[in-house]
Formats: sequence, C-alpha cells, structure tokens
Amino acid sequence: MADGISLSRSEMADLCRTPQRARQVAFLVKNGIRHYLDAHGWPVVLRSTLEGLPAREQAATGWKPNKAA
Repeated sequence: MADGISLSRSEMADLCRTPQRARQVAFLVKNGIRHYLDAHGWPVVLRSTLEGLPAREQAATGWKPNKAA
C-alpha cells in the first residue's frame, strides 16, 4: 500500500486506464466512484473510497433544541 490519503496521479491513470483528466473524470462518474477536483482540475480519489474502510459511525442521538428553557 502506498502512502498518502489519496491516490497518486499514476495510480489514477492505472485505475481509469487513461492519463487524461477529462477521461478520468468520465470514468469515475460512470462507475459511481466518489471524487473531487483539485484546484488544477485533476480528479482526486481518497484511498478509503476504494479500500472500503468503514466510515465513522455517528452516535444515534435524538434531536435536542439548543434554546434554553
């Protein structure tokens, strides 16, 4: 496993089978892979998205008003 919270550009090219960012984005959208675009328009995929790490569970608490009674 490589270091870093997101995939490297070479890992993205391997995943999407293309080095072109527009085609990478199209691949990610078509396959429903969560991603975002960085400031330069390159897609970024977090490792946890692909590795299936469980998201942090939030405590199931009921709604409480913040208004003092």
